[in-house]
Amino acid sequence: MRINVICGIDEAGKGSVLGPMVIAGVMVGDSDECEGLGLMDSKLLSKKRREELYDTINATFVTAVRVIDAKEIDHMRIELKMGMNTIVATAHASVIDELGAQTAFVDACDVNAGRYGETVGCLLRTPATIISEHKADTRFPVVSAASIVAKVTRDRIIDSLREEYGGIGSGYPSDKITIDFLESWIVENGRAPVIARHSWRTVSDISARLSQSSLFDF
Repeated sequence: MRINVICGIDEAGKGSVLGPMVIAGVMVGDSDECEGLGLMDSKLLSKKRREELYDTINATFVTAVRVIDAKEIDHMRIELKMGMNTIVATAHASVIDELGAQTAFVDACDVNAGRYGETVGCLLRTPATIISEHKADTRFPVVSAASIVAKVTRDRIIDSLREEYGGIGSGYPSDKITIDFLESWIVENGRAPVIARHSWRTVSDISARLSQSSLFDF
């Protein structure tokens, strides 16, 4: 008899204008294995606690991670005409396939959670039961575990990018440091850096505004 293996899937950086999106999966034999570890949505944990749990999760369970950088996201959006929900669903499915889980709990990124689950299911190479719910990272510890792995992985990548590029902030459009960095880079170099998602409206709006300002300088 096959053991019914379960995985939780979540991502970090979907809405970021700088840096990658990271998709992580954590597989367990039974959901009870996650009990007692203090798992919760990564956003509700301190950085120190996330790091501690990251080490525990990787030492205890089978994990899988996929990193999609800004250039690849732009390629999928511009050349392949894929929306972000489809990009996320495709990545979720690839991680589920890699883990080989029979049941996957996913944090739905579509307003219609059931529809999102069906989309992920159709993208799988091997059939699996998909449980798709909003805020799954707060409801299911195995998804909380995946959110922690995704968040810590992305944070480490962003830290590396800061060492290379300087003050880039969190990478999100709501972060003034990120926007200031983008504006300065575009002024100095004529276009956004390779770590930026050029297909994002944030980038095009900044470029258009700076171009308009330049016209008034003459």
